[in-house]
Amino acid sequence: MTSLNLSRRGLLAAATSLPLAGLPFLGGRRAHADIFPAEEFTLDNGLTVVVTTNRRVPAVTQLLMYKVGAADEVPGKSGLAHFVEHLLFKGTEKHPAGVYSDKVAAVGGRENAFTHQDYTGYWQTVPKKYLETILDFESDRMLNLTLDDSEVMPELQVVLEERRSRVDNRPESLLGEAMMASLFRNHPYGIPIIGWEEEIRGLTTEDAIDFYETWYGPQNAILVLGGDIDAEEARPLVERTYGALPRRGRDSRKRPGEPASRSARRVKVTSPIAPLPSFSRAFLVPHRSDMALDDLEALQLLTMVLGSGTSSRFYSELVLKRSLATGVGSYDRAEVLDYPSLHIYGQPVPGVEIADLEAGIDSVLVQFLNEGVRDDELRQAKDRLAAAAILARDDPKTAPRVIGSAMAVGDSLEHLQAWPERVAAIPAAQVMALAERVLIPARSVTGILTPELPS
Repeated sequence: MTSLNLSRRGLLAAATSLPLAGLPFLGGRRAHADIFPAEEFTLDNGLTVVVTTNRRVPAVTQLLMYKVGAADEVPGKSGLAHFVEHLLFKGTEKHPAGVYSDKVAAVGGRENAFTHQDYTGYWQTVPKKYLETILDFESDRMLNLTLDDSEVMPELQVVLEERRSRVDNRPESLLGEAMMASLFRNHPYGIPIIGWEEEIRGLTTEDAIDFYETWYGPQNAILVLGGDIDAEEARPLVERTYGALPRRGRDSRKRPGEPASRSARRVKVTSPIAPLPSFSRAFLVPHRSDMALDDLEALQLLTMVLGSGTSSRFYSELVLKRSLATGVGSYDRAEVLDYPSLHIYGQPVPGVEIADLEAGIDSVLVQFLNEGVRDDELRQAKDRLAAAAILARDDPKTAPRVIGSAMAVGDSLEHLQAWPERVAAIPAAQVMALAERVLIPARSVTGILTPELPS
């Protein structure tokens, strides 16, 4: 199923287009408290609960985030986490299939779910007076899902069709899939979240039930409530609905590491439905446990300086000055439990060879590593991150997604709340030290997508 792109990376992307005139940076304790006014408590059964208040509209969002994702699947059963996400909508004895979704729609609400490599989330936004109703529904399907072949097998065909439409029929998705499989040769981040087709076809009802009973339990979940609600109002409702649930399954995970990469790798996809050629490159970032304090924020700043917006190094040099690309940029996958990555992409101007665009990107990287980050571009990158923090306050759905995804990969609420101060304090030297560790050819995979010319 689809999801709203409300992670920190989505906020950063939106912020790159904002005007900066008169925008104050959110430094200081008062500013950080203004982003997500939030309180945290834990139920006796281990469920972590965060309540973040936003009184702008009389609505509330419930996000239940499980600390399990595609990277936690049993080898050979790729796509299982995403498959189980679909099956959570099949219902329980108390609330049969379709009842939950019908109720949310009937009160003018919205709902959806999403699967990530490290977590799985389910959210609903409804008028405030229906909060206890959706708490009751969601807590019920945490432990009481009922599944049999008559419900599971048709949904398997839905997932296969989703793979065909979103991956197999999109050359850029096939390239990205191949690049990640090459970037991660041992760690499960190299396996697509939706799964390999052959392995999806082999999934069974028993596989789904086993995964559900292993990972879906209150002690392995984070409940985030956002909107027109505070902790004092929320706690008795949460206690009545989630409080009596017993612990179940696992609450820890262990994954293989990724061996050191000793050479750059290349992937090429040629497709008759690729409209235009494109260039991609992914750099493997060291494991989070091997990174310095606040290096993830330094990675976000590095990404913005290199390729976020029209003032970035890549765009100003390769689009505006040299006319090599129609579009070029970068993004990071920093919000992960294990190995982040940094990604570069570009489309050449018609008549420009991919090799020329690649050489141009390489020259910008070399120049950046030799010169270092300029004060003005680092300041602008920080301003844009400040803009992202301001945006986060305005949508009651944003705070739950940002908080839930951060806590699901090990961040504390306190650490997240201090994000603006941490960003403001990062010096240029830290950004460059990280760049020198990451922008190494041997740590990269380059992907080339080319249209298939008629014979």
